[in-house]
Amino acid sequence: MTDQTLDRPTLFSRPLPILIFVVLAVVLDQIIKIVVDHTLPLQEAVHVIPMLALYRTYNLGVAFSMLSGMDGWFIVGMRLIIVAFVLWLWHRTGKQRTFAHLGYALIISGALGNLIDRFLYGHVIDYILFYTETWSFAVFNLADSFITIGAGCVILDELLQPKTADK
Repeated sequence: MTDQTLDRPTLFSRPLPILIFVVLAVVLDQIIKIVVDHTLPLQEAVHVIPMLALYRTYNLGVAFSMLSGMDGWFIVGMRLIIVAFVLWLWHRTGKQRTFAHLGYALIISGALGNLIDRFLYGHVIDYILFYTETWSFAVFNLADSFITIGAGCVILDELLQPKTADK
């Protein structure tokens, strides 16, 4: 690769593509949650395939029900701070870092999707359940998946970055 190729901005390093992506991801998340809320029974598993069920429940915490006992406004404030921090990271990250920018877009999308739930309903709608006969994972939603995959992309970007010698 040439130096010119390395300096080329990635798709999500530009404001308009990341904004379009975030809006579409949040809209998709909200549409799915509305459908789930209107069609799935509350706290009854609807088995899809072995080890996967749809299970509508309401989460008063953050991703994967963490911090469920905290005040709702604390969680809203924390999510807003996270979105602001990720936007700051996005702005500071080199324009050529594809996975980092994709990760930031996913994290922002997930945080905003769950934040909208918190404002509209006072809780987050979760509906995906992985399980076995002896174990089950926390019920989660598409927005939680965006956050988790986004964090993975940021970590992958860090691992793939060429190492430079300290001077």
